[in-house]
Amino acid sequence: MQAYRIRSWRGAAELCEVPVPVPGPGQVLMKVAGCGLCHSDLGMIGIPAEFGEPLGWSMPFTLGHETTGWIAGIGPHTELGLDEGDAVALVAAASCGHCRYCITGQDNACPGGSAGRGYGRDGGLAEYVLVEDPRDLLPLGGLDAVTAGPLTDAGSTSYHAVRRVRSRLLPGATAVILGAGGLGRFAVQYVRLFGAARTIVVDHAENRRAQALELGADEAIHGVDEHTAVRIRELTGSAGADVVLDFVGTDGSIAAGLGALAAGGAFGLVGAGGGGFGGNWFSGLPRDGEVFTFQGSDIADTRAVIELARTGAISNPTEVFALADIEDAYRRLESGQLIGRVVAVP
Repeated sequence: MQAYRIRSWRGAAELCEVPVPVPGPGQVLMKVAGCGLCHSDLGMIGIPAEFGEPLGWSMPFTLGHETTGWIAGIGPHTELGLDEGDAVALVAAASCGHCRYCITGQDNACPGGSAGRGYGRDGGLAEYVLVEDPRDLLPLGGLDAVTAGPLTDAGSTSYHAVRRVRSRLLPGATAVILGAGGLGRFAVQYVRLFGAARTIVVDHAENRRAQALELGADEAIHGVDEHTAVRIRELTGSAGADVVLDFVGTDGSIAAGLGALAAGGAFGLVGAGGGGFGGNWFSGLPRDGEVFTFQGSDIADTRAVIELARTGAISNPTEVFALADIEDAYRRLESGQLIGRVVAVP
């Protein structure tokens, strides 16, 4: 089968031929309908061993962590509750199912989750993917299997972020979304669904700001830059934002988000831009506030997002590319030419 793989440490990714996996006891073979592309995929290309090996990653592996498709084969002694041909989503992050985090519903914090599908082990940019744990398969309930992939990561990660601050989205409150890309667009929709807060989106791209307004944002301003915090305070009558969710994660976005935060507010760092914070606890952090971060989402998040999409409560705009055109799709994604989430179809 065709698969888009990183073959070696510090190596490039390429489309190549690999054997179709055969499901063993307790395993499931999934035929891929579509797999979403993510900016984080680009960061994995050329990764050195000294970074990947401590995380439990091994080479080679197939990229792609937003995977949906159909059950194509069920290994012996597999308890699944689904049949061949059923449309399913594959949970992006790995988790063991029995550690103290997993049994309390915090499976995104599982110590075994550092190597997941598409990051350290085989993901969904292929014709088939082997699923080692059936608990990672969720029925799609009538959703289009080709385009539903982004719900499993972009949709679920942003859902996890908004769920963390849901109690703060009260009438009269202000929520700021830094970055209106794939995750930020979902976050705008969740804020609209879960609360009555005014929503301000900050992004440098006019097309992304326009789409955020269409999806329910109240205002959209140009940024993120050194003027962002001042602009937000002007728009809030100097009070600042009650919630800031940073889907960028650079030095500049972190400084802007914390600088715009009201006393008692919450700042959530979600973006993987590699930034840091150089301020101090007195002048740079929110008084009586909250600063949190996390990686990925849990299985319950993904299940909830699938249900929201199935009922039409959220939209999932996508642009579809053939797997054979994967290099062009990544180039256009990196250049910011694409508005919707990108899905590759084998």
